[in-house]
Amino acid sequence: MGQARPPAGGMTAAARARVSPAPGGFGLGAAMALVIGNVVGIGIFLLPSALAVFGVLSLVAMALVTAGAVAMALVFGRLGARIPVGGGPYVYARDAFGEFTGFWTAWSFWLTAWIGNAAVAVAWTGYARYLIQQMFRQDVSGVAAAIAIGLAGLWIPAVVNLMGIRDMAVFQVVTTILKFVPLLFVAVVGLFFLSADNFGPFNATGAGWVRAVSMAGAVALFIYTGVESAAVAASRMRDPARDVGRASILGVSACAVLYVLSTVVVMGTVPHQQLVHSAAPFADALNQMFGGLAGGLVMAACATISGIGTLNGWTLLAAEMPMAAARDGMFPPAFARLTRRGAPYTGILIGTTLASLMLLTGYTSQNAFDTIVLLASFTTVIPYFFSAAAQLSWLVTGARRVQGRRLARDTTISVIALLFAFWMAYGSGAQAVLGGTLMLLVGVPVYIWMKATRGEYGPRDVHVWEGIDRP
Repeated sequence: MGQARPPAGGMTAAARARVSPAPGGFGLGAAMALVIGNVVGIGIFLLPSALAVFGVLSLVAMALVTAGAVAMALVFGRLGARIPVGGGPYVYARDAFGEFTGFWTAWSFWLTAWIGNAAVAVAWTGYARYLIQQMFRQDVSGVAAAIAIGLAGLWIPAVVNLMGIRDMAVFQVVTTILKFVPLLFVAVVGLFFLSADNFGPFNATGAGWVRAVSMAGAVALFIYTGVESAAVAASRMRDPARDVGRASILGVSACAVLYVLSTVVVMGTVPHQQLVHSAAPFADALNQMFGGLAGGLVMAACATISGIGTLNGWTLLAAEMPMAAARDGMFPPAFARLTRRGAPYTGILIGTTLASLMLLTGYTSQNAFDTIVLLASFTTVIPYFFSAAAQLSWLVTGARRVQGRRLARDTTISVIALLFAFWMAYGSGAQAVLGGTLMLLVGVPVYIWMKATRGEYGPRDVHVWEGIDRP
């Protein structure tokens, strides 16, 4: 049996719980730190060398990708102001398209969170091992040591999250500052060391420039994963209606400035042929600017801090999304349970355990890391796509109250964000699309099981804002 809609002028109990401001929750600064900390991860430390292969036109690709990411942030800002509740993309998709689409979005994002954490932990381990070896002169070169360090990278953030939202927020702010400031220093100071001779050819691929821009864009697309962070964690914010949009837009804009400036600086300070083969482009840039070999140690420390901060933020999101879905009966009820300090412990523990298993898998196969990264990138597309589609649907149907220039502006932004999601799917590659689709289909029996436990058949489409006069 389906469930009746709530009376006009009221909300579901789950929605009411999500709308209530979180005492001691995120302010704007902490929400921005969550966005920046989740977007700026390990990938930035290898991005300049990955883009140098394509030549200077990769900066054009970065500009296009940045425009798409900012459009996506604007969409999340509009949605967050209109529906200021926890769960972000899950809630937006359910409100616009119904129960099953909401479930599928939550399922896809949950996969993204813990699979992505495994990929970050594998990459983080390399920097952490280098730092340990250089600072403590300890040999941690074996596989067993790598696994132990990687597991520590997953479970330290889990413990921080279990301590409560306040401690998690402090940890996130501190790690974000410690990684953002050194990278910004390189990006700004490096402008005084640029040399035109270092940039190399405009198009280094030999292919047409349109094809080359598309290939470079596919590489750059994944660096903005995490723009939805503030929207997902809206229930942890003191004023989500105001701050989801601000944190998303300001956070992504800060990341965009950092990405573009740092890539230009590294390309302009490190000779092109050296950069193409560099395993530590930021360290090479520092060494070129100031001489010596201290850059490697500085950047290893920065990357280690960056990785642990990213894992901390994504551990929260891996629990927040299923918690929001569980409150609506879309995930098992255990995911909605909280500790005395308000931590969704089931989601934290299960997500970290699955990420740990995925990490162990990564060390049993030579190519597993690349597969994990691309798989997580594809599953990210589903929440992005349906969020942009939800905003577009609201704008072009009778649900919206905007006209004229504002309607045209918001519609254009939504279309750009929708195209951005399409491009991310294309950039993930055929293997990731196939594997990701299979993992998404696994969610259908889970949905059926959840319906069966409630004795329901057919949709249970209770809107978050049913009967409320929405802006």
